[in-house]
Amino acid sequence: MSDDVMISPAPPGQLVVAPALDEVDRQIVEALGRDGRLSIRALADQVHISRANAYARVERLTTTGVITGFTATVDPLKLGLATSAYVTLSLRQSSWRTLREQLQAIPEVKHMALVGGDFDAILLVRAADNEGLRRVVLEKLQAIPEVLATRTALIFEDLGTL
Repeated sequence: MSDDVMISPAPPGQLVVAPALDEVDRQIVEALGRDGRLSIRALADQVHISRANAYARVERLTTTGVITGFTATVDPLKLGLATSAYVTLSLRQSSWRTLREQLQAIPEVKHMALVGGDFDAILLVRAADNEGLRRVVLEKLQAIPEVLATRTALIFEDLGTL
């Protein structure tokens, strides 16, 4: 394997080869992470490269899957989601793939991750109020046969990305 590629995690049975990132690529990713609506011209100015180079690099970063999309950051309170919590799940060990589809079908689940430690998965759940959160945890999550146990930690104040 050459020095200009690195191996990324991939679905079982697939090998994904991603380009090695240089400092300019990292600056581009960081700038777009702060503001995904940056024009190519503004991005090029920020990282001190030509517009053509910025365009080509963004295209390569997108095509190779380094950049997987552009999203809007939304204030959950202004969206009517006043209650947020991290919910940890203990699972049957062989059930993650099946469970993932079920969790994706619950609109209040905004983020999920498979983790190691005292529990198997952690979810960010946002609901309109405590009653909505209770419904998600007690009626939706705990009703899934692969979920052995849940723990809920209310978020008092969301500090965002630091």
